[in-house]
Amino acid sequence: MVHLPWELIEEILSRVPPESLNRFRTVSKQWNALFDDKTFINNHKMTFRFILATESKIYSVSIDPVIVVHELPLGTPGLESMELTNLVDCNELLLCVRKKGAVVWNPWLGESTWIELWSRLSRIKFQGIGYDSKTYKLVANYPGIKYPTFDMWKIYEFASDVWINHEPEPGDGGSINIQNVVSLNGTLYWVCFHDETDPLCYHIRKFDFSSGLFIRFCDLPCGRNHDGDALVLGVLRGDRFSLLKQCKVTKKIGIWVTENKINENGADVVWMNFMNFSSPDLPDLYSKPSYFIEDKRLVVCSCNDTGRAWIYILGDNKLISKTRIDCVVDPWPLHCTFIPSLVLVPRGRKVELAELQV
Repeated sequence: MVHLPWELIEEILSRVPPESLNRFRTVSKQWNALFDDKTFINNHKMTFRFILATESKIYSVSIDPVIVVHELPLGTPGLESMELTNLVDCNELLLCVRKKGAVVWNPWLGESTWIELWSRLSRIKFQGIGYDSKTYKLVANYPGIKYPTFDMWKIYEFASDVWINHEPEPGDGGSINIQNVVSLNGTLYWVCFHDETDPLCYHIRKFDFSSGLFIRFCDLPCGRNHDGDALVLGVLRGDRFSLLKQCKVTKKIGIWVTENKINENGADVVWMNFMNFSSPDLPDLYSKPSYFIEDKRLVVCSCNDTGRAWIYILGDNKLISKTRIDCVVDPWPLHCTFIPSLVLVPRGRKVELAELQV
């Protein structure tokens, strides 16, 4: 191997099945660093950028050089009978929410673990996965008991297989309406608002794992002006926020991004307008679109008014292409972005003990 050009080694490794790459980390420091390089992951022949799920099937969608859709195997424990209610991109891991629990999944590696829902909490909502210096943690909420208008929160620690209760006091942020969640460097961030009709009320809150509290992080550059406006927070280049807004009335699409890397201090966040689209052929982005920004392009997955899934690519203030995902025949599939990774799925102690006994 030492006689092969490094470019050829990279090309060979880009064709190796993802589940084998982690075992090759011990070959050399150079190989280990390569597998942490997001450019290598993006150029891998089996990479993809979106996940779509129907009542019976799950698909991956790659974009470059052409749009390719693959059906993913359902041999993952907990996904044999779907009944999915939500998909959450947790920045290297995927949270598949079901009516009776959730599956934490790395669809690129085919690894997963099942989080069972305790029966008395039928209205629980799994929000996302983050981590601190000690362990991965899953965050969920459900209607409160002491304060019915506030949410109760539970944090599941994978390493200890323990659920920790947290009931916020009034004024702690529990009553704030929560929109989509993103995970960035182990921290969960939500788009929140006090008054949905007031664009000035929209802001970002983060969840502090150490205190179990919501903390107001920063304001958003815009909010909804109409009930049907699309407003979706995303992650740009792995270290910044992006925000997509489409006006329901005009169909105009605006993209804002943060100028600097996101750190612990939300006071340092500065937003700038990054893209605008106002051409007459813009699609209606129904059902909370999923999107990512790359090479001055905006790539969006959304369903039209009949529930059919489409991929839209926009750039230079116009719609460049649109592709209907014909193989996804069931209407209104769940969808989210997902950038493949080699992160191993965290497992609770019960799972580890069961595997040890086997």
